[in-house]
Amino acid sequence: MIASDTSFPQPKQRVADFSGLLKEDHRFSTGSSDSTGDSVNGWFDQLMLQSGIRTAPSVWLGLCLLCGLTLGGLAFVMFEDPIRSGIAMIVGMLLPIATAMLLRSRRQKKIMEQMPAMVEEMARAARSGRNIENSFQMVAADTQSPLGDELRLSARRTEMGLDLASAVKDLPYRTGVTTLTMLSSAIAVHQDTGGDLISVLERMATSVRDRLHYASRLRAATIASRAGATMMVLVPILIIGFYLFRDPDYLDKLLSSFWGRLSLWSAVVLQIVGALIVFRVLQRTARF
Repeated sequence: MIASDTSFPQPKQRVADFSGLLKEDHRFSTGSSDSTGDSVNGWFDQLMLQSGIRTAPSVWLGLCLLCGLTLGGLAFVMFEDPIRSGIAMIVGMLLPIATAMLLRSRRQKKIMEQMPAMVEEMARAARSGRNIENSFQMVAADTQSPLGDELRLSARRTEMGLDLASAVKDLPYRTGVTTLTMLSSAIAVHQDTGGDLISVLERMATSVRDRLHYASRLRAATIASRAGATMMVLVPILIIGFYLFRDPDYLDKLLSSFWGRLSLWSAVVLQIVGALIVFRVLQRTARF
């Protein structure tokens, strides 16, 4: 009887996700409660992740505070008015948030534009005889940023022992592009049940192109409505700013009476509520 040779290394089993080793995870949201504060923290964490900003959320939050103090202090030096200083401080704190939202929107649009070519290249790689893991790694290496950065992160996870379906599962969350769910679902189904992945990828590329064409036509058809909604939000702010710089004592006169204070704060609250509703609608119509 020949004894079994145990000198060769045994194959290692696949282990849990090692993605936490790649970069320290900085989050404000714990995900353990449904409170409003935790929801706001989760929204901020998601904004930082999907915008592609490589700084920690705590650093960006410090930048918000720094911008608020800078504009608020500048307004106090110029006008010596606590109300104007408070408004300027709020505007300064919101500027980095608005910048991150703009960066996220541009990044998501770029990812959607890169998706059809990426999916088609993956289909060609699979048609040449490569397996799905090798095809994905080749496409990840050839795809430019920002989509290429996310694909290369998933490819590094597969090199560390994670299966491809699990490695790409959080692509929609990391990018905010829900269309990537089709890619992750197709890979998961192929890994579990097999099938003609090449045909699925080719149809997916056509579907993504049709979706981009539809989104372009929708933006063109609703450009007047979106411009009107934006002006509805900006015009009251510009008008109150004009009166403030034309007459520095405008707020003092307005706040000297009860009805003036009531009308001012009612207008501020209604303006904030209206702006939130308008931007919510615009965000839903522009979602990929």
